[in-house]
Amino acid sequence: MTPLWNLFGAGHRVFFLAAGLFGTFAMLVWELHLAEAMLGSAAFGNGIALPPLWHGHEMVFGYGVAALGGYLLMAPPPFVRGAPQGFLALAFALWLLGRISLWFSPLLSPVLVAAADLAFLLLLAGVIIARDIRRPKGQNRVFLAAIATIWIGNLLVHLEWNGVAITALGGLRLGILGLCALIAVLGGRLTPGFTRNSMKRTGAGARLWPRSPAWIERPALFLVAALPAGQLLFLPDSVLGTLAVAAGVAHLRLSWFWRPLASRHEPILWALHMGVTMLGAGFVLWGLALLGLGDEIAALHVLGIGAIGGMTLAVMSRTILGHAGREQIAPAPVAAAYGLVAGAAILRWAAMLLPPAGQWGAMLLSGACWTVAFALFTVSLGPVLATTRPERTVRGENPRQR
Repeated sequence: MTPLWNLFGAGHRVFFLAAGLFGTFAMLVWELHLAEAMLGSAAFGNGIALPPLWHGHEMVFGYGVAALGGYLLMAPPPFVRGAPQGFLALAFALWLLGRISLWFSPLLSPVLVAAADLAFLLLLAGVIIARDIRRPKGQNRVFLAAIATIWIGNLLVHLEWNGVAITALGGLRLGILGLCALIAVLGGRLTPGFTRNSMKRTGAGARLWPRSPAWIERPALFLVAALPAGQLLFLPDSVLGTLAVAAGVAHLRLSWFWRPLASRHEPILWALHMGVTMLGAGFVLWGLALLGLGDEIAALHVLGIGAIGGMTLAVMSRTILGHAGREQIAPAPVAAAYGLVAGAAILRWAAMLLPPAGQWGAMLLSGACWTVAFALFTVSLGPVLATTRPERTVRGENPRQR
């Protein structure tokens, strides 16, 4: 069994590796653009012609969707018989086609670019529908709703690129909110569940274990679900901002019931808590920005870098180690990556508090933290993804179970 064949043997292998590589590459390109803007075009020749909002689009619909695809395709869909390599090669090709079409978009018809970029999410939706037909579950419908939200967000971006409407920023908002809704749901299962397992191993009493009181969990999830719905309905910023602040406060309160301090000695667990904390803080900051207190783009970066980037990095690394039969202990480079992503989020938000001269430096440093983080993740865990060892899941550490 060759490493390439093995890489396409499970969806998380190929797509988590793709997420790591693309997360590194896309940010390097953006760093060059920032440096070019700061130092002048002479520094990098004529630069690379990319569509407006390429950076935001590719981090959400390129990186974020790759991480989502890896999670949803860990098990092959029910309509795949035998080895899944052929199906996963097709799925990866569709995702890659979207990235390539965006890169060469100045040379292509915007309609063709849109069709290429929107195809992979339709495939993911088909996989979830097939699973729900075979075994109906509420979780499948949550995934399907999130995929639909992200797909519509991507469509709105492409509509503006096709000159139909001015909807790109709203589309990016929707894509971020769709991914954040999934993080709220999955984070609400994984974070307290894995923390509880850890506390059990250390002998902590049951009264100290994480819990999710219904009086705060249900309103928190409802408010998060209301945000993409509100964006789709084009609610006024004052209403959307109020909902976002309420969602953030509710999630920060809920996350305290999950015993975050119990994770301080386990980076792979601490990273999950950091992701949900960034989610709550990002909602609060974004809501305040919509209400006129702060910068919206900076707040969206807290959600994009800290919540989406931080949580996906934590889940991907845990899944890779678990399916390879390894201990749930983050290698030192991956543990460093968790901290670098958190630092990148804080730096990117803080950049807007600095004078113009300092903003460039803070943004470049934030991008450098992200780039190094994903390079460390890819170099450290990439070889694990290509291993020929038969996969198994460590008992009690299945990422699909609470």
